[in-house]
Amino acid sequence: MKKLLSILLVIIFALSCFTCFVNAESKSFEFDENGKFTVLHISDPQDDRYPAHGMADFIRKAIETAKPDFIVISGDIVEDSRAGDISDDEIFKEGVLVDGDYEKTLENVKIAVENIFTPIEEAGIYYAVTMGNNDYKAEISNEDWLEIFASYPHCITVDESDDAEGRIDQYLEIKKHDSDEAGFGLWLLDNGKSFTEGQKEWFKNKETGNVSSIVFEHVPTDDIGNLYEECNFWDKGAMLGDGGVYRLKNGGVNYTVSEPCEPTDEFLMWKEKGVKGAFFGHIHTDGFTGDVDGITMGLTYGFQFSKAGPYGMRTLTLDENGTFETDLYTYENGEFSLQIDEIPGDESFIEKLFNAFMFLCRQLAAALKF
Repeated sequence: MKKLLSILLVIIFALSCFTCFVNAESKSFEFDENGKFTVLHISDPQDDRYPAHGMADFIRKAIETAKPDFIVISGDIVEDSRAGDISDDEIFKEGVLVDGDYEKTLENVKIAVENIFTPIEEAGIYYAVTMGNNDYKAEISNEDWLEIFASYPHCITVDESDDAEGRIDQYLEIKKHDSDEAGFGLWLLDNGKSFTEGQKEWFKNKETGNVSSIVFEHVPTDDIGNLYEECNFWDKGAMLGDGGVYRLKNGGVNYTVSEPCEPTDEFLMWKEKGVKGAFFGHIHTDGFTGDVDGITMGLTYGFQFSKAGPYGMRTLTLDENGTFETDLYTYENGEFSLQIDEIPGDESFIEKLFNAFMFLCRQLAAALKF
């Protein structure tokens, strides 16, 4: 009898794992009766086994504010190892990595993930994850990451790319309302440890019908630099880069600076596949949006509370006609505020003097934050 019971338990467990896998692969999404679908984009919680004060409230408030149909977390779920965390009850302890002890590290990762995923599970909203550089630095295998993801009913992250390096990539379709026709696609691409040739081949060969789509990755590609323009140090928003002084063309918040470049291989792939937008995390404190040759690109704030803000989130309102709108929100004192970016224009001599002073302040702030 005991042997029979054991066999039955094994079968039930196997079926439950299979069901999670099937649900993740077969879950379909549909635009509402108004032809709209809202995605909440959050990034970089970088937590450990001791949850940061306010982290769960941030996630709940983000869901309450955005009212999303789907959530994307673009990497750095966990902090690998760093000293100085003062955002939780374990002062100056931070990170999940325990050198030489895989099982202990894995336990820490599982607890950290639970801290982050629980508020989303409570809301009953489906979500998916892209891998970040700190997730890889935790030294947990992607097989174990996928097993963790599969253990949450509303997490539908699976690996579809089947590349030799085992990176976790996924493509999701959103059907038009009351139709089997795809209205939009979502790419969740793993560049937490670079983007490989195997991933590129999968991306190119994936049959999508070139439906309009959005790319989510953790690390911004160099193409993000094409949202910057050369300027003088007395211009509003000016920052010093390796090749000169630059500022964001459309305004925004940035403590780092990128520089214009030729399109990357990835960007050219996006163009061929009908990608309309590409959004990233990784930088934490930078939040801005702009257009690069017909593709809307942007950085979304992080919410790792052991680092200095600003913190925030992004919403994307997709339309089944193949267009979308996006908004950035900053988070302060438990509330989200819509960010209004101001496009730089002509300024008076006094304003230019003030800008020159602010240029020095921004350089100092950037140095202190990183």
